[in-house]
Amino acid sequence: MRLTRRRNLPDGLTLGRGERVLAVSGDTVATDAALHFQDGAAFTRLPWERVEQAAWRDGVLAVREVGGGRHSVHLSEPGSVPETVRERVTATVVVSTHVKLPGGGGVRIAARRPAKGSGDPRWTLVFDSGLDPSDPGLLAQAEQAMEEIRRQTGL
Repeated sequence: MRLTRRRNLPDGLTLGRGERVLAVSGDTVATDAALHFQDGAAFTRLPWERVEQAAWRDGVLAVREVGGGRHSVHLSEPGSVPETVRERVTATVVVSTHVKLPGGGGVRIAARRPAKGSGDPRWTLVFDSGLDPSDPGLLAQAEQAMEEIRRQTGL
């Protein structure tokens, strides 16, 4: 991956200490720690472990956050940003599995490690469409399945 010099960064973007630039496209910057993009008048910093899914199509990088937030980032000259996003998001995934729940339907259980490699993995539960994640019984089943996966993997 080619590193990009900080002088090519968009005006108003501040990176964290030690954060290395990997790819730049206009007002969108991919670093070793996060995706930075213009969101109105300010920049949004989205750490890689918070990106559940990203897709590149027709000049738009569609990003879905863990927990449901969605962003559409238009890249007129994408350069290596889409490939860098894919590589960085994939690199954070430690475990990702779909578990069927006793009452029907299922849940995707994932563990993602922070991009800089320090810290414990962050676990997430993403329920199948039509399931209510606020249902205490359903949540208990999913958490029990997550604990079993944690035991099996030693995470």
